[in-house]
Amino acid sequence: MTIDRGKVWIVVPAYNEGSIIRNVISDVRSEGYRIVVIDDGSADDTGKHAFAAGAAVVRHPINLGQGAGLQTGIEYALSRGADYVVTFDADGQHRAREIARILRTMVTAKTDFVLGSRFLGATTNMPLRRRLLLRAATAFTRFTTGMKITDAHNGLRAMTQRGAKTIHLRQNRMAHASEILHQIANSKLPYVEAPVTIDYTDYSLAKGQKISNSVGILIDLFARRLHR
Repeated sequence: MTIDRGKVWIVVPAYNEGSIIRNVISDVRSEGYRIVVIDDGSADDTGKHAFAAGAAVVRHPINLGQGAGLQTGIEYALSRGADYVVTFDADGQHRAREIARILRTMVTAKTDFVLGSRFLGATTNMPLRRRLLLRAATAFTRFTTGMKITDAHNGLRAMTQRGAKTIHLRQNRMAHASEILHQIANSKLPYVEAPVTIDYTDYSLAKGQKISNSVGILIDLFARRLHR
């Protein structure tokens, strides 16, 4: 079975990405996919750059966070008849050519979710502190969800239409990365991981999650789980 790329929507939440977003969109479009950029209340010309590069653009009037951007994008893709939805970060750390590989994995594994893993794949210029933080986040997620995963905070994911309909993100900020895994676990739909490459640049590291904020997110999520 081959996937019709016209039925795949790539969802890119973006906030103040400036001209960086042009390169991301160009790479994705060169692979033949439709792309929607959620301009999450950017104060620069992110939306204009995205539209000029050929993406559909949905704008939040104020900054709501990446989780809200993903939810808006997923809903937009489903409303346009997407059979498959792929989430993709806007900071240039993903490689567009790897989208095809995770979609092939979805077909061959007959699964509803494919989660990218840098620890099954590769990284370039990854700081040691970031590696240790991600390992801790993954251990936390494995403990709280029972999921057998190796990478808990990878922005490159694919889902079928059925899988996408089970995602209802309420954590608007960076805690969405853990929340989406909890929802996948609760859906009882099949998932697998696939190796991907993450390219760390000065820009993507500056845009990334701070260590102090990440610790706070873990504590908050654990507290919410205890009070259910």
